[in-house]
Amino acid sequence: MNKILRKEVLGEKIKRIEVDAPLIAKKAQPGQFIILRVDEKGERIPLTIAGTDIPKGTLTLIFQEVGTTTSKLGMLKEGDEILNLVGPLGNPVKIEKYGKVCIIVGGVGAAFVYWMAKAFKEKGNYLITVMGARNEKLLILENEMKEISDRVIIATDDGSKGKKGFTTDILFDLIKSEDEKIDYVLTAGPIPMMKKVSDMTKEHGIKTVASLNPLMVDGTGMCGGCRVTVGGKVRFACVDGPDFDAHSVDFDELLKRTSLYRSHEQQSLERLHKCKIGLDT
Repeated sequence: MNKILRKEVLGEKIKRIEVDAPLIAKKAQPGQFIILRVDEKGERIPLTIAGTDIPKGTLTLIFQEVGTTTSKLGMLKEGDEILNLVGPLGNPVKIEKYGKVCIIVGGVGAAFVYWMAKAFKEKGNYLITVMGARNEKLLILENEMKEISDRVIIATDDGSKGKKGFTTDILFDLIKSEDEKIDYVLTAGPIPMMKKVSDMTKEHGIKTVASLNPLMVDGTGMCGGCRVTVGGKVRFACVDGPDFDAHSVDFDELLKRTSLYRSHEQQSLERLHKCKIGLDT
């Protein structure tokens, strides 16, 4: 059992929790993740580690309530306990001094890369962070990113904050700018966005890494649920990733796989809401 020591609302259905997990906190590195189960009847889901506090023995996790498990997790309060939590899993991202690093995130993608972005900055890189969301209410970690970045550029679909448009529009401008020579790109968020980022940077020969978050069950390479084709070969995001050379990822296949159980997920979420309504009444 892992106790929630702190809980904070970051945005619309977006929560940040600090969880007691000293053994994991001691070993975790940027880019790794955990798998948790909220209760005995719950499924196992992966969440990227957004940071650790080794002296306190805690992990920071950020998630958006989009399905049954994340909704259940969001209902827990400070002092409540998560049934079980396993980690750290996956491989840490390779942190080097590349020069000018551009982090491109959409939606809750900022939660996936914040710790990595901080590590790149501490390594001496010039850090540009491009953040995107459908609207201002869905932007998260803006202030945190500003603290560690040399430059932050925001785009929203509706223009409610920053530039109206998409993160890839900003990337296009950065690549075309004579003042900006990007040496490395890290991207996380919606699959179509990552695919477009990859296509753009590949055309200009910019090293690009995609932080993937596919369907996952056990997190140790046994179930095969998180398989992804990279460079024409089958890889497992849990043990071979979750970060891959974006130019080698088959994003079209990845998108199809992540959509495979969408109707089942919706039915499960509807049942949860009906149960909650019943309890409230």
